[in-house]
Parts: sequence; C-alpha cells; structure tokens
Amino acid sequence: MNPLDNADYVTLLTGSVRLVLPEAALVGTACALFLLAAFGVGRSLTFVVTLLGIGGAAAVALLFPEQPLAAEQLSLAVIDPSPAAAFVRWLALVSAAVFAFIGWADTRKETAGEYFACLLVVIAGLSLVARANDLVSLFLALELISVPTYVLLYLPSRSAAGQEATMKYFMLSVLSSGVLLFGFSYLYGLTGSLNLPVITGTLTAAAKTGTVSPMALVAMVLVIAGLGFRLAAVPFHFYAPDVYEGASTGVVGQLAFIPKVAGFVALARLLGLFHTPITELPFDTARTLIPLTLWVIAAVSMCLGNLMALLQDNLKRLFAYSGIAHGGYMLIGILVACSVPDARAAAPDQVVNTGMDSLLFYLVAYGLMTVGALAILSHLAFGDKPVETVDDLAGLGRTHPIAAAALAVCFFSLIGLPLTAGFYGKFKLFFDAFAAPTDTPMKNLYRVLVVLGAVNAAVAAVYYLRVIGVLYLRSPLKPAEPTRGYPALVAGVACAVATLAIGVFPQPLMDAARKATTAPTAPVQAVADAQ
Repeated sequence: MNPLDNADYVTLLTGSVRLVLPEAALVGTACALFLLAAFGVGRSLTFVVTLLGIGGAAAVALLFPEQPLAAEQLSLAVIDPSPAAAFVRWLALVSAAVFAFIGWADTRKETAGEYFACLLVVIAGLSLVARANDLVSLFLALELISVPTYVLLYLPSRSAAGQEATMKYFMLSVLSSGVLLFGFSYLYGLTGSLNLPVITGTLTAAAKTGTVSPMALVAMVLVIAGLGFRLAAVPFHFYAPDVYEGASTGVVGQLAFIPKVAGFVALARLLGLFHTPITELPFDTARTLIPLTLWVIAAVSMCLGNLMALLQDNLKRLFAYSGIAHGGYMLIGILVACSVPDARAAAPDQVVNTGMDSLLFYLVAYGLMTVGALAILSHLAFGDKPVETVDDLAGLGRTHPIAAAALAVCFFSLIGLPLTAGFYGKFKLFFDAFAAPTDTPMKNLYRVLVVLGAVNAAVAAVYYLRVIGVLYLRSPLKPAEPTRGYPALVAGVACAVATLAIGVFPQPLMDAARKATTAPTAPVQAVADAQ
C-alpha cells in the first residue's frame, strides 16, 4: 500500500505545476509570439519578446528553488526536480538565448514570429526531458522537441533542398518515435508501472532473484534504437548529412545540439543512471549485453563519423559527420556509468567516477564549439547565398578577422587542443573510461575504446585543421561580401570566449556537473519498495 494518502497525492500533483513554471513561461511566450506573427509584427519586436520570455523563465527558476523528492513521492510524481534536471534546465535556457541571436540572421522577417515561437517550445521540451519522471511525460517531452523542429526546418528556406530535408527528418523522426514507444510499451508491460524509478527498481529487484524477463533486453534495444536517431549514432545516422545540408545554418545548430542533449539525458533516465548513489543497474545481464551494444555503437560512430568527415567539402555535411563522431565520444560517459556498480562494489569507500558528470561537461563543451562555429557561418551568409563549402572560407582571416578568430577557436576545441573546453571534456571522458574496473564482463573493452577515441581524435584533427588552414593560409577567392546578422556574430564570439574560459578554468563547470549527478537522491530500490 502506498504510504501517501489521497490528500498527499493531490498535493503532490498540484505541486508539480510549480516545478514546471519556467517551461510554462517559455510555452506561454511562444503562444504570444504566434499571436504576434498573425498580426505581421516585425522581426525586432519578436526578437525582443523572445529574449524577455527567456529572461522571465530564468527569473522564475531562480525565484522558486526546488528540493529533491523523497522515495514515496518519487514513485508517484510526474516531475522529478533532481539536480541533474536543474543542470539541464539552465543549459537549455542559455542555449535558447544563443539560438535566438542566431535566429536573427537565420529567418526572414515575415516568418520570424513562428521561428522564435517554435524555438521556445523546443527549449521547453528539452528542459522537460530531464524532469520527466514517467514514460508518458518523457515521450511527450521528446515530441515537444520533434514537432516544432519540422516547422523550423521548413520556415527559413523553402527551396527544394529544404523541403527534402524537412520530409526526410519528419518521416524518420516519426519512425524512431514509433520504435521508442514500442520499447516503452514493453517496459510498462513488464513492470506494470509508467514511473521511471519504479520501473528501474522493479527490474533491479527481479535481477537479484534471477527472474528478469529476456523481453527487458528487447525493450532496451528498442529504446536505444529510438533514441539513437536523436543521437545521430550509427546505424541511425543516415539522415543527418542530407538534412543538415538542406537546412538553414541556424537550424543545423539546433539539430546538432538539442536532440543530442535530449537523447543522452533520456537514455540516462531510462537506465537509472541519474539515481545516486548508483549501486546496481536494472538488469544484471545488461552489464554485458546493453553496455556491449553501446560499446559497438560508440566505436563505429567515432570511426565512421571521422572517416566520412575527411571526404567532405560541404561544411554542413562536415558538421553532420563530426556530430556523429562526437556522439560516439559522449557514449563513453554512459558506458562508464554502467561500470559504476562494479566499481562501488570493489571499492565502496573510494570516490568513483560516475561518467555522467563527464557526459554533462562534454555536452556543454560540444554545444559551445559546434553552435559557436555554426553561428559564425550564419553571420557570414549574405543575401540568399550561405557559406556552404570550405573554399567559401578562404582568406576569412583577412576579410573578417573577428569571425575567423572565433571560428578557429571553435575548431581548435573540436580537435581537443589544450586550453579549450573540448580538450578537458575529451580528457575527462577518456580518463573515466581508462579508470573503469577490468574485473567485470567488459574487461578491458573500456580501455580499447579509449585508444579508439584517441586515434579518432587525431584523425579528426586533419579535417578541422584543413578548415583553419583555409581561413588563414589562402587568399580570398572573391572580394569581401557584406555580411548580415551581427547578433549571430555576437553569439559565435560569446561561444568562442566561453570555450576558452572553460578550457582555462574547467573546474567550476565540472563541479556543477558532478554536483548534478552525485547529489543524494532516493535510491531506486527504495522507490520500488515505496510503490
């Protein structure tokens, strides 16, 4: 019998509204923008309203501090105000401001209202993914990201390539959502609950008695396949190069960052990796089968992504394959987290690298360097002709020195050179994997993955340095063209500066990520017992 009576349950449900007030502010601002767009309001006013909405959501988040829920509450709550959810919320709000600045150059005046409105809805969905505490709210949050993205793909450019990109993304996104929902149905059927901690706790209890159904592994394979589309991980990556090439530069930035964050956070929530201290995983057999599956995906994603990027001359396709490779790097964090129960068992009194703090750090670093580079490309676009190929950047160091410097910093971070956020992010991921225990079924596979990651980082340096060389070592192929979208330049320079700042002083961000993933929460088994 659940220890909460009806009055407590009603209080818990009504209290959930307070936990999503910032997201409600974003959606409310989006509704206002849709209304303004119907009256043909100009781009300047919609831009200001967008920034006010983001600022209002941040203010609400500061005014209503949250506390983690107890075990008996967590087994019923739709929203989980965990420290990790707070970290992702602030990451979403900051990225919203950056994308709003990029959107100034990315959209036409007559579609600016719809563009910014859809952006705010996507950001609200991203924040809600980390706060979702059951399968229904998680699925709705993921769709809150996907559906407005279809509109964002179509709005800035109505060319044939843009329409093709929209249709490809729409069809494959719907397919991936169906596969994900199918996996969710198995999880519900096996546990009789929609609550994520209860599902994790129930399967953990079944693992202790050896009664875990093989269908639990089938469910997780379906979940990985459904989320693999959002991660753009091999073999679910094939849409990315074509969609990136047909989309506008600003939307490419959103596709490169927002679905990745949502996919990794959702996967961590479903595996129970945000419930600390991590003492065991839902499936004993998952310590070999599920991590081994993720190991293969990570290794192939890194290798295929970097090898294909070597062949690209189109900048958007280069970023597509780069994103595939970086998704492989970030999967290392999930794999390390899967080894944490064994590490805790071997050394219960020692501090264990959870992998999740490194993942959150790298998500921030990846967003800064990738979105920052795409913001610069958006700024450099002139008229209806974007900067599309590597040759279009020839001599940029002479004609646009500030933009070239910011772009170079972002590429240096993507390589992983010292004093950049990308260097510390890769180093921490690789260090955590190298320190993973070897007396487990995975044995030395973690260290093999580190070697593959290091080799691929060296391979990636080839095509990143090629672009930097074009910036500074070649003469301009044509006279300097007038640029547009100076707000996009501001966003790109800000990302470049933040990349350097975090690279020089990484500890504050790492401390925040570690606090988000190691703060005390209700153990999954206690949640299952409460249920």
